[in-house]
Amino acid sequence: MANHKSALKRARQNEVRRIRNKSTKTRIKNIVKDVRLDVSEKSKESALTKLDTAKSIIDKAAKKGVIHKKTASRKISRLSKNVNAISA
Repeated sequence: MANHKSALKRARQNEVRRIRNKSTKTRIKNIVKDVRLDVSEKSKESALTKLDTAKSIIDKAAKKGVIHKKTASRKISRLSKNVNAISA
């Protein structure tokens, strides 16, 4: 454990950020799972609406620095590809 005043503050800040990042990442995982479930059930309309929500959540996470912007782009691209494959 940290001993200096500044190190104690830094440890507190890191813990708050860790919890915030964890909730954001869990949210991303859940919405991605929902989109993939709709794709497997071949429900195009539901998948499209959830895809829009997923894009928003993933982009916000990248903007906040929770995930890298290229990771966000890759996730969105793969989800979009899966949803577009339903109609084909």
